[in-house]
Amino acid sequence: MQYLYAFLVGGAICLIGQILIDKTKLTPARILTGYVVTGVILSAIGVYQPLADFAGAGASVPLCGFGHLMAQGVKNAVDSIGAMGILKGGLVAGAAGITAAVTFGLVASLLSKSKEK
Repeated sequence: MQYLYAFLVGGAICLIGQILIDKTKLTPARILTGYVVTGVILSAIGVYQPLADFAGAGASVPLCGFGHLMAQGVKNAVDSIGAMGILKGGLVAGAAGITAAVTFGLVASLLSKSKEK
């Protein structure tokens, strides 16, 4: 059942993004940024953690899960090291994902040939 829950929740998140692309004039960058901010807001009001517990990867893999991860990192860092955790917590919590994105982006750029339009 966990796979079904992950599929349904992850699919619903993607469906919302597709509807936003089709029905609004928002750019994909704004939609993606909106997902991260939504994850932070839902995490701050305590809604995202129960959703992540219910759906697993269906809620933690999309970009709103990244926002939740950063919000939790800031919260934990502020609890442990004080106000400096506001600056440090999100980066420490998201370091693996950020490093992977930069590394794979670099590898893809080295392996691909650019074309002029």
